[in-house]
Amino acid sequence: METAISLPVAGASASRPSRLSRGPATVSLASRSSRGGRRLCRRRSLTVSAAAGVSPPVSPSPSPDAGSAAVWDALGGVSVLAAGTGDAVPLRDLWDPTEGVAVVALLRHFGCFCCWELASVLKDSMPKFDAAGAKLIAVGVGTPDKARILADRLPFPMDSLYADPERKAYDVLGLYHGVGRTFFSPANARMSSRMDTIKKATKNYTLEGTPADLTGVLQQGGMLVFRGKQLLYSWKDEGTGDHAPLDDVLDACCKVQAA
Repeated sequence: METAISLPVAGASASRPSRLSRGPATVSLASRSSRGGRRLCRRRSLTVSAAAGVSPPVSPSPSPDAGSAAVWDALGGVSVLAAGTGDAVPLRDLWDPTEGVAVVALLRHFGCFCCWELASVLKDSMPKFDAAGAKLIAVGVGTPDKARILADRLPFPMDSLYADPERKAYDVLGLYHGVGRTFFSPANARMSSRMDTIKKATKNYTLEGTPADLTGVLQQGGMLVFRGKQLLYSWKDEGTGDHAPLDDVLDACCKVQAA
């Protein structure tokens, strides 16, 4: 079963009105999940800012070349800060734009206990990413000093961790932001099945990783897989703890290797 979901303009919320003069370009990509032993195809659309100079809306496709270009172009003006040094680096420079495979994990923020769980799962999966030739890039809302708290206490590889204090990547990708999604989304209930994993990942947890700008705690995350400029997979968290199925992320990486 397939469904297509169109999402709001990037960065649009009651507290952050859109400044776009043109409509959004919507990119829909297939993701898969399990229910009752069956594999279902589900789409979660990325809405990229028309201000980034992207194309008009494109049709949903598992491998949308036009959609890939839209997302790649939208990220062109986005820089993130290295957790270890605080140096700014263009996000797109973090992998080879020709054939490099990258898993870009957008965490909510460095004080989110669900994000500590996700970071722990990603860290444990790094041998699988390495075997598939994929580079892991984890980005979170906050400053580099907040990122280092997570890296030191979890722990998490410092050279794979980046900070986005102004939420620029999140805004251009149209990831959810707001009180409703953060606290009241039905998707939040999914974390209840992972309490053992969360408890293990947060044994050294501290609220000190929370961003000083508390609007950052209302940000939701997502997951992208790229091969060069081509976007192979996307996931947009519907609520807190609604993370991309890791098997689907790994499948996207392995298909690249098989090709």
